[in-house]
Amino acid sequence: MNATSDIVAKLWNLCNVLRDDGITYLQYVTELTYLLFLKMMQETDQEAVLPEGKRWGDLVALDGIDQLETYRDLLRDLGRSGVNKRVQAIFANAQTALKQPRIIKKLVTSIDELDWYSAKEEGLGDLYEGLLEKNAGEKKSGAGQYFTPRALIDCMVTLMQPQAGELVQDPAAGTGGFLIAADTYIKKRTDDLFDLKESVQNFQRQQAFVGMELVQDAHRLLLMNMMLHGIESTVTLGDTLGSDGTGLAKANLILTNPPFGTKKGGGSPTRDDFTYPTSNKQLAFLQHIYRSLKPKGRAAVVLPDNVLFEAGQGQKIRADLMDKCNLHTILRLPTGIFYSPGVKTNVLFFQRGKTEKGNTETVWVYDLRTNMPSFGKRNPLTRKHFEEFETCYGEDANGGSPRSNQGEEGRFRCFSREFIKERGENLDISWLRDESLQSAEDLPEPNEIASAIMEKLRVAMTEMEALSALLED
Repeated sequence: MNATSDIVAKLWNLCNVLRDDGITYLQYVTELTYLLFLKMMQETDQEAVLPEGKRWGDLVALDGIDQLETYRDLLRDLGRSGVNKRVQAIFANAQTALKQPRIIKKLVTSIDELDWYSAKEEGLGDLYEGLLEKNAGEKKSGAGQYFTPRALIDCMVTLMQPQAGELVQDPAAGTGGFLIAADTYIKKRTDDLFDLKESVQNFQRQQAFVGMELVQDAHRLLLMNMMLHGIESTVTLGDTLGSDGTGLAKANLILTNPPFGTKKGGGSPTRDDFTYPTSNKQLAFLQHIYRSLKPKGRAAVVLPDNVLFEAGQGQKIRADLMDKCNLHTILRLPTGIFYSPGVKTNVLFFQRGKTEKGNTETVWVYDLRTNMPSFGKRNPLTRKHFEEFETCYGEDANGGSPRSNQGEEGRFRCFSREFIKERGENLDISWLRDESLQSAEDLPEPNEIASAIMEKLRVAMTEMEALSALLED
């Protein structure tokens, strides 16, 4: 076990202590974010951005009720105007859930005693991402909805090949996984940016990555994550599907995994620039994405199955996507890789065309779902599971590499635009025989079956809402 993994394990084990204070998993990670921020400012010699009296050493020096009250005051004061903007955003509306002085003492002492020298050598950003991944893997935390599996992120980023000087956007940024992976990809190929001209270096650090996150707790985790990876770009707190989203700059590359489900509260997204209004969040996000690409810009987007087959507005949006973009590849993902085990998902890879019509001629579909194991804690998804797909995809980020149609017995097939149009623009294409259905012993777990049923009911309700809205109009 390396130093980073060891520290993550020790920090996570402290969660057991906090249960005595009624702290949930998500509250714990948020609490750790506040404390780790203060400690890491000390370790990286950046405490000058913090007011005197509001630093790690000030907290360590206290004990008992004085320490707890100082911590509460510190959270309140750092979230006010007058301090560094990034600090203010991380601590915006910050409150502690800690009630007992002995708990804050245990946390502060344990964090202070960790092997910070080794952690700095391996990278504090890796440490924090390890903590976020640990939290996302804990179902009780509910944090999985803000976290995309690292293996999938790395696959998507590798295939999209982000380049220095490009603007990269994530309109549903979560804890920042896609943006940080894109930054890491570029830094590894430019000697940590030192191979670039100074002007391009500054762009990469300060402007290259943009996005938006709706949930404030996720946003503060994102800001902390970006800061520890040396990214100073602005990812704002706001609603991409509302008026906030119109302010996001057009991008060369969009990497994202929009949240599943309908718009919170049951209403439709309030964007007035969408051609096809819909209460389906993923379809609304899809419109935002292909409308936000610069000419010849590219995207890789995680979307659930219902986006591929939903009728009504869904059919129109898919047709519009294939007109405006070259939808060259769809990856059917295996089950069990997200926090909701019954949700079936895909990755859509497409490039914005120079014209508004006829950009998609063929769509290649890779089936990584049929006859694959169900992934989860006991059987984690790894990068190795994507190797064959990446080989089939080829070296061209825009799907232009020579490809081989594997036919009905293979996992990779090509379908014409005419074939898709005859199917009512239905992109939910499968052909492999599911061998697991031949044996009762191989049936999914009951919770997966229940989740799948709930997802189908949710899709049906969404379509009924859309039909009702059309009838009212």
